[in-house]
Amino acid sequence: MSSDKRMIEIFPEEQHIPTFCRPPAAEDQREYLVDGLFRVWDGPLQEIYSPLPLRRGRELLPRLLGRAPQLDRVSALAALDAAGTAFDEGRGRWPTCGSAERLRALRDLRAGLVARRDEILTLLMWEVGKSLAEAAGEFDRTLSYFDETCADLQRRARDSATLVAREGIAARFGRAPLGVTLCLGPFNYPLNETFATLLPALAMGNTVVLKPPKIGVLLFRPLLGLFREIFPPGVVNVIYGEGDELLPSLLETGRVDVLAFIGSGSVAQKLVRAHPRPLRLTAVLGMGAKNAAVVLPGADLDRAVRECLLGSLAFNGQRCTALKILFVHRSLAETFIGKFLEAMARIRQGMPWEKGLWITPLAEPERPAYLHELLTDATAQGARICNSDGGVTTGSFFAPALIYPVTPAMRLFHEEQFGPLVPVVPVDDFAPVDTFLQDSDYAQQISLFSNDPAELAPLIDALTNRVARVNLNCKCQRGPDSFPFTGCKDSAVGTLAVSEALDVFSRPTLVAQRDGRDDRQLLDTLAKDGRSRFLAQEER
Repeated sequence: MSSDKRMIEIFPEEQHIPTFCRPPAAEDQREYLVDGLFRVWDGPLQEIYSPLPLRRGRELLPRLLGRAPQLDRVSALAALDAAGTAFDEGRGRWPTCGSAERLRALRDLRAGLVARRDEILTLLMWEVGKSLAEAAGEFDRTLSYFDETCADLQRRARDSATLVAREGIAARFGRAPLGVTLCLGPFNYPLNETFATLLPALAMGNTVVLKPPKIGVLLFRPLLGLFREIFPPGVVNVIYGEGDELLPSLLETGRVDVLAFIGSGSVAQKLVRAHPRPLRLTAVLGMGAKNAAVVLPGADLDRAVRECLLGSLAFNGQRCTALKILFVHRSLAETFIGKFLEAMARIRQGMPWEKGLWITPLAEPERPAYLHELLTDATAQGARICNSDGGVTTGSFFAPALIYPVTPAMRLFHEEQFGPLVPVVPVDDFAPVDTFLQDSDYAQQISLFSNDPAELAPLIDALTNRVARVNLNCKCQRGPDSFPFTGCKDSAVGTLAVSEALDVFSRPTLVAQRDGRDDRQLLDTLAKDGRSRFLAQEER
C-alpha cells in the first residue's frame, strides 16, 4: 500500500466512527457569560472545524463542529466591568468570603465537571485531535488539581488561625486576592492548563474574565451554566472572539490586575506592553520551550531511546515540555538512531478513538506547512530524513520525522517546532549544548541520560542555575503538579504548581497589634465571634 493511500485511509468515513465518540451535531452558540447572566450575541460567529476531516472515497471533507460568538470590544469590556464590580476593590462578596465558602464552590464545580466528562472528552478529541487516552488523562489530571488545590486551601486556613508573636507584636497572617484576572489557556491542553490558572485565581478570591483558546472553544460551553450557578454574579465571566481584537482592549484599560496566559512569548509581550501601568500587573506566563535531551557516553541507550521517543512524539510533540532537540554523543549516534527508528516504526498512528495512539492529526491548520518549511531548510543544508515516510502529509495528518545530522545553521536547531519533528545533533562533548543553552531564548527543562555519576555531577551543578528542571534518565514533563513548574528566560514568568500558584494569585497580608494581655483578648474575641471573616477561625 502506498504511503499516500495509507495516509488517506487513516481518516474515517462517517459510518465507521464508533458510536461512543461521534461528535455532537453542529450548533450555533450565541450565549456567553457576563455578570451571572447569559448574554445573547446577535453578531458574527466563528466557525469551528475539526482537525479530523471525514473521508468520502479518496476525498477529505472538513467537519464543522459548531459556531461560537465573535464578540466585539464593547462586549468584552462589559465582561471586564462585571469582574471589576464583583471584586469592588476587594470589598465584594467573593474576595471577602471565607475559605469555607470558596471550598464549597470549587467542590461543586468539580462535581459539575465530572458530570460532563463524556461530553468534554468527545470535544477534546474532535476539537484538538487528542487521543481518547490523552483526553482522559487531561481530564483526570484536572480533577486531581482540584483535589490538591482544595487540600492546600484547607491547610492554609488552619495555619492562618495561629497567632504569631515577635518583638512585642502579635499578628494573624493570611493572603489577599490581587483583583481582576484575565485567564487565557492554550489549545494543546485547553481544559487542564486553563484550570491550572483559573482554580488558584478563584481559590484566593480573585474575579475572572476567561477567554477560551481559539482551538478548544466549544468544550467550555458545557461549563457556562456551572459558572453561572456556582459563583456570585461577575466572579466568572466567559467571552469569545479574536484575541488580537479583544485582549489588548482589555489590558489598555489598566483594570486587569493579573494576566494569566499560556501561549507564545510574542503574544505575551504584546499583552503585557498594552497595560498602561505594567508595574501594577501581575503576569503569570507559560510560554515557549526548546527542551533538549543530552545522551552521554554513560547512557543506557535502550532507556534513552524509550524516554526520548515518548518525550518528543507523545501527542505529536504538541507540548511545551516536549523534547524538541536531541544531542547525542557521536560515539553513540548511529546506534541511537537505529534503535530510535525501530521504536518509532512501532508507534501507532490514526484517529483519536483508536487504542494505543501517539500520532493523531495536528490541531493547528497551519502547522503542517510550517513543519515542512523546517524540513526543507534542514535537508537543503545537509540533514536527511531518516525514516522513509517522515513528513508525509495528508490533510491535517503529519507523519513524524527523524532528522540527522542537525546543525546550528538550520532553523530546526533554534525554532520550537511544536510538532512531530525529531532533530538529532551529534556532539563530541558538552560544549555545543552549552552554546545552545546560552543562545536560546528559552530555558525550561533539560534531560540528561547517563548512569555515570562522574559525567552527571558537574552538569547538574551547572544546569540547575540555567534551567528550571533537570531530568535524569527521563523525559521532560510538568508533573507531578505538587512540583514547581516554571522556566527561565522567555519560557515562563511565575510558578505554576498547586501551592505556588495559590501564592502567585495572592499577596500576603496580616492583622497586627501590640502583644499585651488585653490586646490578645481583643484578637481572640474577633476570631471567635465571626464578625471578621479574615480572623474567624471557623472560616479560616
